[in-house]
Amino acid sequence: MRNNIKWVGAIFLAVTIIEIINILSGRSLNYFGLVPRSIDHLPHIFTAPLLHGSIWHFLSNIVTLCIFSFLLLQYGVKTYLKVTLTIIVTTGLAVWLFARGGNHLGASSVIYGYFGFLLLAGFISKQFVRLMISIFVGLVYGGLIFGVLPQGMYISWESHLFGFLFGIMAAKIWAHTPNPITDRQAVSKNS
Repeated sequence: MRNNIKWVGAIFLAVTIIEIINILSGRSLNYFGLVPRSIDHLPHIFTAPLLHGSIWHFLSNIVTLCIFSFLLLQYGVKTYLKVTLTIIVTTGLAVWLFARGGNHLGASSVIYGYFGFLLLAGFISKQFVRLMISIFVGLVYGGLIFGVLPQGMYISWESHLFGFLFGIMAAKIWAHTPNPITDRQAVSKNS
């Protein structure tokens, strides 16, 4: 648990520092957002989720990003890293290939990926704690599902949609990850 909190703290700190630098530089880092079908911007699939268009955009993402990160870390750090990298790469490529023109950025692509993963993974894993996480996410954050529909001109609903779909895909691949806490407890009881 303490290790998971450290991970979430590191994520919060890293994204916040990037946001502060972006504010102080007049949002010049937003050049590293993802512009669909621009070869020069293809590598930005890795930087776009770390950037935000405004302080409000940042604030609307950072809390949910940290909560979902903490919940996903219940599957272990290795699974968290695999799921995160998968969501960033697949969602970034899909947005680059299929999204409307413009500069797509923000952590919401990753948030929606985590949302898809967390909704489904508990049901696939059939482990009680993970199932409770899926139910909690569905009840508290279920309204996020409407974010995958076309919305305002400045909202990358494509990032939301592709993130959500690839999060579901990641759940199908990695939801059966052994639970390090319960597995350790089972070994202790058998010793």
